[in-house]
Amino acid sequence: MQLVVFVVVLALGKGCFSCNLKNVSISMERCGQKVCIHTTICEGLCYSQDPVFESPEEAPEHKICKGDWSYEVKNIEGCPGSITYPVATKCNCSTCNTEDTYCGRFYGHIPSC
Repeated sequence: MQLVVFVVVLALGKGCFSCNLKNVSISMERCGQKVCIHTTICEGLCYSQDPVFESPEEAPEHKICKGDWSYEVKNIEGCPGSITYPVATKCNCSTCNTEDTYCGRFYGHIPSC
């Protein structure tokens, strides 16, 4: 019985973590005109276990919310050139890559679910 309760608690606890697409609007000014770009980003928290003991030889594996990206172009009437902006097409939790992301501990406040 205790094992069943433990599994349910773990499943519910991980329910707070998600990595999803989110619609956002970015306001820009180009050629004296205000332009609003509508795009998508990846947003959310991924489940990671944080060891009690920090080892200098072995860093814990952290999962982060990352996405697959494409780029779209918006032309502005009466303005030479165009605006190229990123659009997230798919989001997932993946292992943090230290070559392009800070993978250290976050000591700030993370709100609970």
